Amino acid sequence: MNMLRQIIALSAMNFRSLPHRFWSSMVIVVGFGATVAVLLSMLSMTAGIRQIYTLAGSPGRAIIASLGATNEGPSSLSHDNVQTIMAAPGIARDTDGRPLADQSVNIRLPILLKNGKKGIITLRGFGPKGPKVRWEMQMVSGRMFEPGKRELIVGTGGQYLYQHLAVGEKVILPDGEWPIVGSFRSGDILEGQLIGDSDTLMAATRHPNYNTVIVRLASFDSLDTLRTALTTNPSLSVHVERHSDWYTQTVDSGTSYYSKIAYAVGAVMAIGALFGCLNTMYAAVVKRRREIATLRALGFSGFSVAITVILEAILLAVAGALIGAAVAWTLYDGTRDAFGTIVYTLKVTPAMVGLGIFWAVILALLGGLFPSIRAARLAIVDALRAT
Repeated sequence: MNMLRQIIALSAMNFRSLPHRFWSSMVIVVGFGATVAVLLSMLSMTAGIRQIYTLAGSPGRAIIASLGATNEGPSSLSHDNVQTIMAAPGIARDTDGRPLADQSVNIRLPILLKNGKKGIITLRGFGPKGPKVRWEMQMVSGRMFEPGKRELIVGTGGQYLYQHLAVGEKVILPDGEWPIVGSFRSGDILEGQLIGDSDTLMAATRHPNYNTVIVRLASFDSLDTLRTALTTNPSLSVHVERHSDWYTQTVDSGTSYYSKIAYAVGAVMAIGALFGCLNTMYAAVVKRRREIATLRALGFSGFSVAITVILEAILLAVAGALIGAAVAWTLYDGTRDAFGTIVYTLKVTPAMVGLGIFWAVILALLGGLFPSIRAARLAIVDALRAT
């Protein structure tokens, strides 16, 4: 209890004296603030991409792709394959008795970003049941395209980033101009895409095969029935995944590399912040050595002195981390960007802020450890004689 009182009293004394050491203390605050701001700004990209992929995949749907394909682009399914797939058990049926299955086409289309740079947008084809399979889509202006017609709808994310995608404007394809008749919101990867009728798009772009088939499952447990029926059919060479699992695997493989880069850059900056913390705390101990010696002579223990040095380092580091997190959130959270053909919204989440604070506390412990030991071991007589 006496030790706790000493720590509280010494900490209060240290914190009151911080204004007199403002500029030296700012070395720690700025160093940790910059480290956390850079780390969170880089992680906001992977968090945003992960979120839209997570929202895109539903456990109530399944995706069928050609064997070996790890994403929709390389997958190829013939018309006969698609008819066989749509007749399989385990697929939910619409009120007209037809399977709720969407034969999908994915085409990459060059486009200009609003900043004038060249970009790529996904031109996706929907089958007749596509809107019912993708129930999360909500039209916000105009209307849905009509099957068999050269019409497109566009996601609001695509409109935000790309030029000439307003409702009423036209997209030039090999067979002529396709008007944009509506815009939609979905909150996932579809929101950055153009969508039209699959068969009409295939004819216009000379795309010979479908890429995937996405189906609504009759029940959560009917996936095994569907998978068994399709993977044991000798006329097919496909693999069947729950839609949510498919996108989880896609986003894990796609964002792990960029997460590693973010942590690597953050680690380099953290080393700089760590040395800044060491130098600042050593300087503070040297500057206050007579004060520390006086306190020791009055009966304060070396352990109490050491703890207060570490607590000061942690306080400054956490203050810097919070400022850095606030900067990252202000500049990046909610900002839309494009990564390849994916339009996403950058996210600075509470978990990321917690990670930044955790980093700051660990580095502050390391940065304050050796200065605190030096403070605890100061020779009282020599320190009192120091000028």
